Amino acid sequence: MKKVMIAIDAQKVNMKVLDFACYIARLTHSRLTGVFLDDAQILETMIKEPIYREAKFAPAVKKMARSIDENIHLFKEACANREINCSVYFENNNPLVEIIKQTRFAELLIVDPEMSFKQKKEEIPSGFIKEVLAKSECPVVLAPFDFHTIDEIILAYDGSAASVYAIKQFTYLFPELSARTITVLEVNEAGDSLFNEKGKITELLELHYQNIKFQLLQGKAADELFGHLLGKKNVFVVMGAFERAKLARLFSHSTAELIIKAINVPVFVAHHK
Repeated sequence: MKKVMIAIDAQKVNMKVLDFACYIARLTHSRLTGVFLDDAQILETMIKEPIYREAKFAPAVKKMARSIDENIHLFKEACANREINCSVYFENNNPLVEIIKQTRFAELLIVDPEMSFKQKKEEIPSGFIKEVLAKSECPVVLAPFDFHTIDEIILAYDGSAASVYAIKQFTYLFPELSARTITVLEVNEAGDSLFNEKGKITELLELHYQNIKFQLLQGKAADELFGHLLGKKNVFVVMGAFERAKLARLFSHSTAELIIKAINVPVFVAHHK
């Protein structure tokens, strides 16, 4: 992997998410592209106001521009201090349309699960991030709120093509993690293992990883998966994404709070077209 992107709110940089993105860029020896996004509706509102209010809005526009310049400088400085090659792209039109367009030309996108361009506080992940997850044209990583290192990779498996596709995408993008412990985790309500393809999965994974184990949990997938992760540290979770409706159900309010906030682990999501 050589091109990693991070979506950044141009008005405020989440330094913990940036620290995680820098870790990934250093780990994979990749260029980190900061895509700075801003909601153009704010500027459009100012422009459409009567001309006699231009004097009032001028300081506000200058303040916004200064804040964006400072945040871009902060990003470049953080990358330079970590000896990371970086580039910057700024877009002040439609944040969702622009970031999706950018994912077509990237290998990985890292996002802050709380990123939102609405004034009121949203659930986690925000509506904006759910849209990004559903429409992204490259794998997406939901960054944790706090991060130290990666000791274990948990590959969520449900017997579907989507889950195997996500496993392969993660494996191809992160060969540097081949020495980490790999746990292939399956959850189903009946408790009957779907690892009837265990031999084939093992054969594939053994070409890339040294320490592989399989684990089966019984119960509802979301509850058991997130319950299993509760209390774990230094793990990276890999899962497949499906059509938007299924993705929305997966990231319901309750489960999202567990995996992203309470459990606080990075989550790799890849689409199966």
